[in-house]
Amino acid sequence: MATTAPALFGPEILDGKLYSGGWTAAGERLVTREPATGETLAEVGAAGPDDVRRAAQAAAEAQPAWGGADPHERAAVLLRAAEVLQANADELVSWIIRETGSIPPKADFEIDLATSELREAAALAPRVRGEAIPQPDGTLSIAQRVPIGVVGVITPWNVPLVLGMRSVAPALALGNAVVLKPDPNTPVAGGLSFARIFEEAGLPEGVLHVLPGGADAGQALCSAPEVGMVSFTGSTAAGRKVGATCGEHLKKVALELGGKSSFIVLEDADLDAAASSGAWGSFLHQGQICMASGRHLVHEKVAAEYLEKLAAKAANLPVGNPAAEQVALGPLINERQFEKVSSIVSDTIAAGAQVLAGGEGNAPYFPATVLAEMRPDMRGWREEIFGPVAPVMTFSDDDEAIALANDTEYGLSNAVFTSDLARGRRIAGSLRSGMAHINDQTIHDDARVPFGGVGASGNGGRFGGEANLEEFTQWRWTTERATPARYPF
Repeated sequence: MATTAPALFGPEILDGKLYSGGWTAAGERLVTREPATGETLAEVGAAGPDDVRRAAQAAAEAQPAWGGADPHERAAVLLRAAEVLQANADELVSWIIRETGSIPPKADFEIDLATSELREAAALAPRVRGEAIPQPDGTLSIAQRVPIGVVGVITPWNVPLVLGMRSVAPALALGNAVVLKPDPNTPVAGGLSFARIFEEAGLPEGVLHVLPGGADAGQALCSAPEVGMVSFTGSTAAGRKVGATCGEHLKKVALELGGKSSFIVLEDADLDAAASSGAWGSFLHQGQICMASGRHLVHEKVAAEYLEKLAAKAANLPVGNPAAEQVALGPLINERQFEKVSSIVSDTIAAGAQVLAGGEGNAPYFPATVLAEMRPDMRGWREEIFGPVAPVMTFSDDDEAIALANDTEYGLSNAVFTSDLARGRRIAGSLRSGMAHINDQTIHDDARVPFGGVGASGNGGRFGGEANLEEFTQWRWTTERATPARYPF
């Protein structure tokens, strides 16, 4: 981990402040608490609709100068931001652990991937191109990519640094101004840390605004006329509302939503490796990841052995406060999430599922849980749980596995374990999802690749690599004639 730099956050910065035209006092306060203990970590500013509208206007005023700057100058700011992030890694890791309840290795992963997002975005800045379109009369006809203007970014609490940076970094690199509304559960790790990072990196004032707030602030961001695009990551239910509001106001929207990803184990798979990957895919960060392995589909010939191995792993995963002890699973994010997971699991057990590990939590903790004898009509099979639960169902042949995996409105990520790569490719190619992995689990991210889902998992947009050029810019067509045109009237 990088060496420690001077603290990003002094008490005066987080004390009731927003970041909009500098650090300003807000009329309301938002308390951020540690999920493991309930301890208050900070009281930051809480943005309301009026704050969002003012920020959108200020961002629109600042954007032309930033968008017109030399792309290499924008890239330099992004690269300095990556250096600031790395230099303050220890402080940011602590915030991620305490605000989200994640274990330290997951927090370290966020630092590394967010840094990669910044560096990849910096590389995009000078690569925006256009094309000349030949015209028979000699008119100069050019199509080029230009900034959208102001991009609104709404992010979730589960992987806040990464899921914010993958939109904020490319949007800024490509010449847009950004208004970021982080989830109220993680206003520091997912929001105000961005303000400090880019402030230290020398981003001009007014180009980035960070406004922690609730649903009313998000609604205002989606409806603000200055905002040309909204990038939303969160639940499918909330995404439908964001999409509807953006559609009403005729603005571009990128939706990255929930999932119910299938982890398919064929009868020829390495079961030790499969159980390891399956446990990671279902239990990492307490299952609070959109790509989590929410369905285990196991060939009937090896199901008993796989279940034994998976349940043994689940039973041996320690649960507790990741800021105070070495554990594999930390707390669920809040009481509402704990109640949701408990309700789905208890209803699924009541419907006939067999508990092989876990099954009952003690708030705010829920143990790694393995449920066998699943049926397609059970809540644990149909709903996104967002908790550390591995529901397992058997199948008899490839066609049945494909049909069961595709029997969902979601379409984010899937995985297939097999020793026959050609067979694995055939199955993966038949699954309706934005991503598929062979001989690995469902949770993967890479700043260089087009990441995204289909169906109820997203509207087909993509984050990462070249896909960011499409997402965060728009086409402009320009023609030029040396001799003015004349027409019959």
